[in-house]
Amino acid sequence: MPARYGTLPFDAQIAFFRRKLALPTRTWTDIVHGNHDHAFVVAGAMRMALVEDLQAAVQKAIEQGTTLKQFRKDFDRIVQKHGWSYRGARGWRTRVIYETNLRTSYQAGRYAQLQRMDYWQYHHSPASSDPRPQHLAWDGLILPRDDPFWQTNYPPNGFGCKCTVTGMNSATLKRKGLKPSESPRLKMRKVRIGVRGPNPRTVTVPEGVGPGWAYPPGRDAWMRQFVPPPKGDAPWPWRRMGDRPRLIPDFPAQDLLPEPRPFSEKDLLPPFRKGEETAYVGAFLAEFGAAIGKPAPFTDVTGEVLVVGEEMFRDAKGRWKVAKHGRERYLKMLARTLKDPDEVWVAMEWHHALGKAVVRRRYIAWFELPDGSRPGFAVFEYGQGGWLGITTYQRLISADELDAEINNIRRGVRLYKRKP
Repeated sequence: MPARYGTLPFDAQIAFFRRKLALPTRTWTDIVHGNHDHAFVVAGAMRMALVEDLQAAVQKAIEQGTTLKQFRKDFDRIVQKHGWSYRGARGWRTRVIYETNLRTSYQAGRYAQLQRMDYWQYHHSPASSDPRPQHLAWDGLILPRDDPFWQTNYPPNGFGCKCTVTGMNSATLKRKGLKPSESPRLKMRKVRIGVRGPNPRTVTVPEGVGPGWAYPPGRDAWMRQFVPPPKGDAPWPWRRMGDRPRLIPDFPAQDLLPEPRPFSEKDLLPPFRKGEETAYVGAFLAEFGAAIGKPAPFTDVTGEVLVVGEEMFRDAKGRWKVAKHGRERYLKMLARTLKDPDEVWVAMEWHHALGKAVVRRRYIAWFELPDGSRPGFAVFEYGQGGWLGITTYQRLISADELDAEINNIRRGVRLYKRKP
């Protein structure tokens, strides 16, 4: 029995979606436009395990043809499992997650296929119950593949948009007696989005295109395959961890970190003495109710659960890994950073050792050191490939240089900020 149209898996769509990394976010404005080619996000889902489960449910829908009704059952199970209190009505929220991801990934797959065609034609879907006037006006538009129109108006062009694009080569265009259209004059507008949320921003979009939708899904993913293989470095668009260029734009930096909190002299551990590694590790673990041989779960300020144990301080061969440049004295500062951070950020970065992109979670706190003269800050960072503790102190640099150093760490999507 021959397969009906739409009943077979769309390999290009599946490949596009599989490449995405699960990224926790607070609000839908945390990332916009082409960043969605690389990240799977659900607004308000800030725990990694929750985002990964939601991504798996969407991937199931794409690969197996799961209906919206079936997806809602998976959604309910995931919500109950993680105890997630999401915003919005269930029917509306599930439809947005399901339809947005299926349509953008489908159009991303089409974008890759259409590269073989000289001309693209815009089609407004007759299934739209409430057609947008501009989308109707673009129906039938035929433009060259490289026309600027497609860089901002390739569908979907808003939530619920069902428009699509087909392609044809020059010979087909001539045979059908068709002629290319005149490229539309687009009226660009600046729109302020997320004004009631924690991450308001201004985006520029053409009239008729929803804020945050002015990009062709799949363009970045399609271009990436033609980048020459890396020679000991990260492929575009990724960068190695610590490099200043980022994939995801910074959160607005005008709101600074809260004022430094005092770090007491009594919280400083004594200078390191070889053979006493367990004392330093134990001091850190005790802050979380854990001990040597007794790991303990810890729930951070965003609801993410970490397990704290001595294994955090052992290398691959089981040897202690504690002392480093005198920073072991500041292990309690690092523990306080994890327990009561000034900010929590999450970002996608290139992990050089693993040779792939990973999601890293970063806890930042800002302290006034015991002598009161030199500010310091601590960063606790973890993700696939392990954790990293950074304590910076005794910095004899200018305030501007220190601000620049801190802001280089504050990157990705900010999930939390401590109230002053």
